[in-house]
Amino acid sequence: ITDESDPQLAGLTNRIKEEIDGRGWYRMGQLMFKVGHFDQAEELYNELLNGASTNSNRAFIYHMLAIMKNRQGKYPEAIEFYEKSLEIGRKTLPEDDASLASTYSNIGQVYKNMGEYSKALEFYEKSLKIKEISLPPTHPDLANSYNNIGQVYKNMGDYTKALEYYEKSHRILEISLPPTHPHLATSYNNIGGVYSSMGEYSKALEYYEKSLKIREISLPPTHPDLATSYNNIGVVYYNMGDCTKALESHEKSLKIREISLPPNHPDLAYPYNWLGRINRNMKDYEKALSYFQISISIREQALPEKHPNRAVTYSDIGDVHRLMGDYERALAFHQKALNIQENVQCNPLDCATTYMNLGETYREMNDYTTALTYYQKGLKIREEKLAKTHPDLAVIYHNMSKLYFSPQKYSMAMKYVQQAVEIGQEKLPATHPHLVEYRETFEKIRKKQ
Repeated sequence: ITDESDPQLAGLTNRIKEEIDGRGWYRMGQLMFKVGHFDQAEELYNELLNGASTNSNRAFIYHMLAIMKNRQGKYPEAIEFYEKSLEIGRKTLPEDDASLASTYSNIGQVYKNMGEYSKALEFYEKSLKIKEISLPPTHPDLANSYNNIGQVYKNMGDYTKALEYYEKSHRILEISLPPTHPHLATSYNNIGGVYSSMGEYSKALEYYEKSLKIREISLPPTHPDLATSYNNIGVVYYNMGDCTKALESHEKSLKIREISLPPNHPDLAYPYNWLGRINRNMKDYEKALSYFQISISIREQALPEKHPNRAVTYSDIGDVHRLMGDYERALAFHQKALNIQENVQCNPLDCATTYMNLGETYREMNDYTTALTYYQKGLKIREEKLAKTHPDLAVIYHNMSKLYFSPQKYSMAMKYVQQAVEIGQEKLPATHPHLVEYRETFEKIRKKQ
């Protein structure tokens, strides 16, 4: 269905033909999966399983069904199918056989999606160990392993290691793939994600737009990866203070996800959560709360009880209740978030945000001692994990300055607001609402000194 006179599209089509193995209906199943028709692919593989006559066919079908379940957010079922596939493989193969590497890798991905990062790393490293022995150093499958390990480190808040693994992966993909291959788009997207988390928003946007450009060429218009691109671009605009562009991107993302995913797929929670944050920033708290409630409803149905993403939304809901003046509810939701974040391996920066939100709640309740305790906990994590000029540090410095301003400790208030202003001036657009607020606080303190 591509125009053969377009050399880029022709090159990509030939590459995808090479990537799809097998014959007949097995080949059709892989093609359906490749273009994002997951329900039809699952239906086909279930039919093929009923007629499978050999262990190798059954192992392959279990493997593909596990991939479908993972895509649908049914993670325990995905693990179950992978284990069935592994069980067949282990009967005839040694633990480090090259053919087991993809199964180890895929099990790692499911554990990553469940928020179990230690287990995810364990399986990803098993897979990488096999691939480093059995493959040439520029093989795309090695790039995939480096990419997966990078993702886990990013989710754990270790951005330096994440970037190291993502760049290893990207160097291989640039050599081994055509320039419009979807895997290159994923690689650009992932590097953009690290820069976004590091507060390097211009660099993040540059990589996200490279990724989107490839995806618009190489994927159908309702493919979930396009939704991911719009979501991530929306996050950058949100962090840059441009709520209009952020809203536009997240609405595009939601529209695609509603078409392409089941109604309770965990990925659907992302656009709702971000639409909640945007409306919170625009001071439409009722609307923000309604989006957060849709997000948490999906996450409570689709994710394990202690999943870190549930904690993120609980803390977001708590912050809206604070802004609406309902401190009792705010504290209850923040505590729900902490009950998860302090007891599982999650991104410590998410925990820092909850501490900061609790600090803000107690500050507004005029309980300055408790507020200071939580601010210090949040500040400690952010100072350890983030670059000295990261915009998220400016947020907590500004909050500390407001805390010291209330009991008239103006010299301490000035110390912190100056740090916030300096970071804001270096990292944020001149009209960013945070920078405007930091300057206003600076002037208010200056007049009191």
